[in-house]
Amino acid sequence: MAQEWMNDPTLAGIDPAKMALLNSLVQQGSKKNQNEMLAFLMSAAANSKRNGLQFSPGEMDMIAKALKKGKSRQETAKMDRMLSMMKMLRRG
Repeated sequence: MAQEWMNDPTLAGIDPAKMALLNSLVQQGSKKNQNEMLAFLMSAAANSKRNGLQFSPGEMDMIAKALKKGKSRQETAKMDRMLSMMKMLRRG
């Protein structure tokens, strides 16, 4: 997966440790199918919470916009499904 999204100026204010975690999650998640994604996201959310690295809703919105730039409708729909799962996990 191309890494251009990480250079998006809107992400400049996000903690570098969070960006490193996010980059790792994006790389690992790109290899998962939809059935594996929920378990992967649950594990990632638990690990990041234990490590004190949680993303604010504003950070999540900025990241989603950066990741979606230049993607197809199908790719953005897949991202939206993943983000919906992540939001459900945050509530739990």
